[in-house]
Amino acid sequence: MASPSSGGAEREGLDERLLDKLLAEAHAAAPMDLPELADRCAVAIGLEGLVVYLVDIQQRHLIPLTHGLPTIDLDSTAAGWTYRTLDLRVEERDDGVLTVWLPLVDGAERLGILGVRTIALDPVRLRRCRMLGSVLAMAITSKRAYSDSFARHSRTEPMDLPAEMLRALLPPRTIGGEHAVSTAVLEPAYHIGGDAFDHSLTQSTLHAAIFDAMGHNLASGLTTTVAMAGCRNARRAGAELPELVDTIDRALGRWLPDQYCTGVVAQLDLTEGIFRWCNCGHPPPLLIRGKRVVEGALERPAQPPMGLPAQFATEPRAAYEVLLEPGDRVLLYTDGVTESRIEGGSEFGLRRFTDSIIRGAAAGELAPEALRRIIHAILDLQKNALRDDASLLLVEWRSPRPRPAPAGSSPRVIQT
Repeated sequence: MASPSSGGAEREGLDERLLDKLLAEAHAAAPMDLPELADRCAVAIGLEGLVVYLVDIQQRHLIPLTHGLPTIDLDSTAAGWTYRTLDLRVEERDDGVLTVWLPLVDGAERLGILGVRTIALDPVRLRRCRMLGSVLAMAITSKRAYSDSFARHSRTEPMDLPAEMLRALLPPRTIGGEHAVSTAVLEPAYHIGGDAFDHSLTQSTLHAAIFDAMGHNLASGLTTTVAMAGCRNARRAGAELPELVDTIDRALGRWLPDQYCTGVVAQLDLTEGIFRWCNCGHPPPLLIRGKRVVEGALERPAQPPMGLPAQFATEPRAAYEVLLEPGDRVLLYTDGVTESRIEGGSEFGLRRFTDSIIRGAAAGELAPEALRRIIHAILDLQKNALRDDASLLLVEWRSPRPRPAPAGSSPRVIQT
């Protein structure tokens, strides 16, 4: 008779062989072969079957990669609950078969969910399901970069050309790690003209930016494209924030002299929690501390938009610093958010906007889920018909080590 330890070693050996086979097949599989591969692997580890669901662009539905299955509503189902919270959920059918919903995540980015059918669920099966989900998430992320299959699959309507151009440049919706997360949303998802966001991580710093170009057409998209390229080019060369903005100013002034864009470019020190930013003609960021918005915390003297207006400025670009507390969130947004119209013709406004933020903070929602709910609230009030682009980017800092909180509720500010 085999000892318990030998049984454990045997299971670990099987897991290793399954993982090796899965990695090899996932690497070679065509993008839309992944559902069949996932189902074969599910059967091999003792499950009844598995379905991969990806979230649509607007994060309202979960769409199965397997043809012929229904779309799942994200806000009213157990499967949607798993996507919203990133927690496992189990449902039992009348015939005793279990459906296990697991999040499908690449790093901090929510891709969708896995729907696993099984007669029984034990720690070994659950571990194998998670292993399978991890490999599928990496495979989907790598293959969607060169295949239209996943892009088509996640769309529910045709996309305008400016939106297609801008979305091709965007990073993942959410990035992050142990110390910080940055997450963003853009609407109208299929018709954006000049809004965009960017974020990137290094070992010590989280970089984030939001842009809003003049107008709402292809020229606006081109303006934002040049601004994003200038931002990345300077950032990757190690430029400080004022120099980074100068790079964008020169690029727009040379190549698109009749265009300009507003924006905020920022850096977060992951160890110390120092948030540093330049605001170029844009609404000031909001500081969310605990369950409230700290009024005026990040308001600073106005600077001109990026592009030609900056050539006539009398003052050099300035960067500002604020020391965050663990758990603080900084929200960047475009004016399409607060200037959107609700029923009756009045503006959504900054107060309604901050009230929405406070409710999300009070509910303890994950940062990506808080943004999803806020943008959907704005869309629902306007019957999904925005007059202008509305974009949000939220940065959250989690201290890597405890430290005493600064005295008072106002942040410490350092101007450079």
